[in-house]
Amino acid sequence: MAKNLLIVESPAKAKTIEKILGKDFEVRSCYGHIRDLEKDDMGIDVNNNYQPRYKVPEDKERVVKELRQLAKKSDEVWLASDEDREGESISWHLAEVLGLDPKETKRIVFHEITAPAIKKAVDNPRKIDMNLVNAQQARRVLDRLVGFELSPVLWRKIGMQRSLSAGRVQSVAVRLIVEREREINNFIPESSYKIEAFFTAQDINNKTVTFKADGPNKMSTEKDAKSFLESCKGANYTVADIQVKPAKRTPAAPFTTSTLQQEASRKMGYSVSKTMLLAQKLYESGKITYMRTDSVNLSDTALADIRKQVTNAYGEQYHQPRKFKNKNDNAQEAHEAIRPTYMSTTSVEDEDSRRLYELIWKRTIASQMSDAEFEKTTAKIDISTNKETLSANGEVMKFDGFLKVYLEGKDEEDEENTEGMLPPLTVGMKLDFTEMTASEKFTRPAARYTEASLVKKLEELGIGRPSTYAPTISTIVKRNYVEKREKEGVKREVALLTLSKNDNIGKQILQENTGAEKNKLFPTDLGLVVTDFLKQYFTRVMDFSFTAKIEEEFDQIAEGKISWSKMIDGFYKPFHETIEHTLETAERAKGERELGIDEATGKKVIARMGRYGPMVQIGDTSDETEKPRFAKLKQSQSIETITMEEAMQLFSLPRTLGEYEGQEVSVNVGRFGPYVKLGEQFISIPKGEDLHEIELERAIELINEKQQADAPIAFYMELPVTKGKGRFGPFIKWNDMFINIPRAYNFDALSQSDINELIEKKIAKEENRFIRQWPAEKISIENGRWGPFIRFNKKMLKLHRKPDSSKYTPEELADIDIEVIKQMIEEQVPNAFAKKAAKKTAAPKKAAKKAAPKKAAKKK
Repeated sequence: MAKNLLIVESPAKAKTIEKILGKDFEVRSCYGHIRDLEKDDMGIDVNNNYQPRYKVPEDKERVVKELRQLAKKSDEVWLASDEDREGESISWHLAEVLGLDPKETKRIVFHEITAPAIKKAVDNPRKIDMNLVNAQQARRVLDRLVGFELSPVLWRKIGMQRSLSAGRVQSVAVRLIVEREREINNFIPESSYKIEAFFTAQDINNKTVTFKADGPNKMSTEKDAKSFLESCKGANYTVADIQVKPAKRTPAAPFTTSTLQQEASRKMGYSVSKTMLLAQKLYESGKITYMRTDSVNLSDTALADIRKQVTNAYGEQYHQPRKFKNKNDNAQEAHEAIRPTYMSTTSVEDEDSRRLYELIWKRTIASQMSDAEFEKTTAKIDISTNKETLSANGEVMKFDGFLKVYLEGKDEEDEENTEGMLPPLTVGMKLDFTEMTASEKFTRPAARYTEASLVKKLEELGIGRPSTYAPTISTIVKRNYVEKREKEGVKREVALLTLSKNDNIGKQILQENTGAEKNKLFPTDLGLVVTDFLKQYFTRVMDFSFTAKIEEEFDQIAEGKISWSKMIDGFYKPFHETIEHTLETAERAKGERELGIDEATGKKVIARMGRYGPMVQIGDTSDETEKPRFAKLKQSQSIETITMEEAMQLFSLPRTLGEYEGQEVSVNVGRFGPYVKLGEQFISIPKGEDLHEIELERAIELINEKQQADAPIAFYMELPVTKGKGRFGPFIKWNDMFINIPRAYNFDALSQSDINELIEKKIAKEENRFIRQWPAEKISIENGRWGPFIRFNKKMLKLHRKPDSSKYTPEELADIDIEVIKQMIEEQVPNAFAKKAAKKTAAPKKAAKKAAPKKAAKKK
């Protein structure tokens, strides 16, 4: 046993560090957080300075037990969790659980997993920083208070699903997406006409080239554009002035967490969570520095390493040392930017991580390279027939500098037209005119957020910190407030006027595709309704500046300037009063929108949120004579934008298409999605197909495909065997038994002997699976990978030992009484059987209430 036990967060990191430290250290992983707040009563004592009550979750009990045993055998325990607040908190929790003194236990931090960094950290240990722990604790407690108190309000006032939740940062993030969506929906595009003239001239190689010059300000109407073209008929074009100015382009700072997420999204299409997963992998394998940081600093060692790499690869003229300053004065992790640990490593072997690593390497090395130098040329061109001037712009790169390695990507809203090169021009030079165009352009709304641009916006507003961006986006998507999807564009007509060389003006009507979106964040109707409700009743929680102010207060706690419990108190008391007031006074939110009147019935048509999501209804629920009709909205439709015509089309289902093989064929939407129905047979319709456009021919195609897929491929014991592909890959089905096909078999050419072997293996496995079953109770004792366990409904539960602590033998389990098993279930799932009893007794009470008025009437 090594004298020292060093505990880190991840097993991958543990292996790397153990190799560096040698035999004096045993390095183990705690696998992240080992304690969390209890679920009961929020896990917070609001009457005792918001003291949290922590608990080791079941899935961490084994890890904690092993670490306790190792800690007892070791001379000294070192805590080496990550270097941010989250990591500091994990170290403190480890100290508490392992019985270590936080004031004496050695805590080490490092921002890269290299031999020098690890050894330096071991030579310079510190103690647990309770200010950082309290900052993380404050965030956790505040988020728990908001979530636990606000979510039940949503359940009661919006209803639908108990999966509804609200969060301090997540709700503000959804608000940003909702407001951007409404801005786009309310946007009215305006057209104008852009003037462009095209000329030819000789380049330096005496080749004829065409270049472009922009006209004066955009013309607001077609009439103005045509009038300008008319005024240019028969004109001569002369270069009136040429200005040549030097220009520079400077490299971007090295990556922080958010800029890495943004650039990986722009250049490689990675989601925020994928970027962080790959970055974590690179960090733990010692390839890059710590990946959660909002600092742009580089250490002196790194700067020297970069200089050596630049001068060796490109020459001294390409090196330009720089020190970048953080935009965020309260940068939580004031360490280093994300960079490679060794600049001499230009790539990595791992296929998944290679592209991200190379992006980090290029950005880091470019940050210390020379500016790119350009020569910008602007030529002013006079028109002889009017007083207007055309402007031709071009640029020539004189020195590529950092562009030799890296060019930063741009978001859609930042995109600009790049300038090309101009041929040699001189003042007084007559130009050879080709044509002039006036093209109709429409103004565009702001682009919908991508994951990366949402992170950028949150960072600009001061909301969240490096460790919160990825989980925030994952949460709002998981909660169905936001969805990441594509949107097809719509065709739009645009006019193009052209003045030709022979002074003829022509007009063309062209089509352009507008509004197409890819991998953008769209609010769902649920997200819209929840956001409106929270904005109406919880103004402070939804306020951007207030949320940013809370982040600043977390920073102040981390610096030891304010007390964490007082900060929580200042937020919680008014927040709790608002909760109580809202529960008493707020009306139920439905997000209703009246669309019109149904001509056939004269009843109102309403789009609203229902129990199972957005829908339209004809009629009123208060009408006792006739129940309303309901129809579910398509995924691409929204309560806020659906038209009356689109709503009525939804009520055309089920649609009867005709007959096939003597049976009726229809289409409809069911619990598991859209389907074709042939008699009593249901065939799923693939995603993306519009039910209102499917014709009989397509329905028959789907029916035939299904029949072909369901046709037996063989027989076993005179029962048919069919095959298919499902969620978990290819399978065969026999006697209502599904059998997955391992890769060793050729699924497309299964022989009878293959099929016999697969079925026999499955039967043998199923025979050995169950030790004891109680089907009526949905309880069984089964053999598992780690030994026998209890299955209750769909839950897998532990099989406890006997009172004398010995294990049950298979023979004992085969005869065990169900009450003993039920007791074990109750211990792990409280009130598991009481719920059923409660449901059974509820019915008579309801019946009694209904019967009461009738009895009273008889007495009268």
